[in-house]
Amino acid sequence: MKVNKTRNSIMLAITALIWGIAFVAQSEGGDAVGPYSFNCVRSLIGGMVLLPVIGFMDKKKRNSEKKAIKQNKRTLYIGGTACGVVLFLASSFQQVGMYLGTSAGKAGFLTACYILLVPLIGLFMGKRCGWNIWIGVLLTLTGLYLLCMKGSFSLQLSDGLMLISALMFAFHILVVDYFSPKADGVRMSCIQFIVCGLLSVIPMIFSDIRHSAGGLDAWLGAFQSFDAWIPILYAGIMSCGVAYTFQIIGQNGLNPTVASLIMSLESVFSVLAGWLILDQSLSQKEIMGCVLIFTAIIFAQIPMKQRRVENYVDI
Repeated sequence: MKVNKTRNSIMLAITALIWGIAFVAQSEGGDAVGPYSFNCVRSLIGGMVLLPVIGFMDKKKRNSEKKAIKQNKRTLYIGGTACGVVLFLASSFQQVGMYLGTSAGKAGFLTACYILLVPLIGLFMGKRCGWNIWIGVLLTLTGLYLLCMKGSFSLQLSDGLMLISALMFAFHILVVDYFSPKADGVRMSCIQFIVCGLLSVIPMIFSDIRHSAGGLDAWLGAFQSFDAWIPILYAGIMSCGVAYTFQIIGQNGLNPTVASLIMSLESVFSVLAGWLILDQSLSQKEIMGCVLIFTAIIFAQIPMKQRRVENYVDI
């Protein structure tokens, strides 16, 4: 099956756009209802949003396509569960890190370190990248530093949690890379959200609700605020339901490192959204960071004449 790499790259760019705007929603939503409650509710909303989409798509599919889905059920459930477990770990570390004080800018930079971790982990799995992709990774990290970091750089406990989150997101990208060609992307995305949401219930009870009647009353009171539901619904419908599904579909057939570079645009879109929507100014350093990231992504996708290597997927 021929993969439309341009279409998939565009889907990942849209994913990055949605995630870039979602950083503000994550910060506000986590503060309002608690980090694990936010992840739990938004993940379950993301799964529920996809159920009618799956039903609509089933009506459009031919009998042969429906039979193929039934035959791949075991792979689908294993892939969806694996993605859900890793996503739970990644989003939990990220949300708690932001809740403990990591700024949105530093969170964006530290989380985006997965673009370096993906090819490094890939080396241990026997997957190699061209030299242009490695240069793209280094240029992107430099651009992200210029874009996200303000003032001196120091690491606190919360920042360490963000780095663990980046490692988990790197594993998530590689797990998606493995299962996306073997299962229906929308179904797998739905399963991962349900798994992630259910796993979040356990720490939510002990941390956010504090397993007490008084804690339950306070927890329920937090959800009565309309301001709390705006970021939750955005993160659930757009960040989970749309963006993560686009990630699974868009990654199919793309080099995972190139995919991670495209998705790192979330930091660029986050800054540009603040400039366009909130009328925030862009410094020369931030503009240079944006230029470096865009240059790196384009450079990493240019075909280089080199000895043929079995990278990830031959198209």
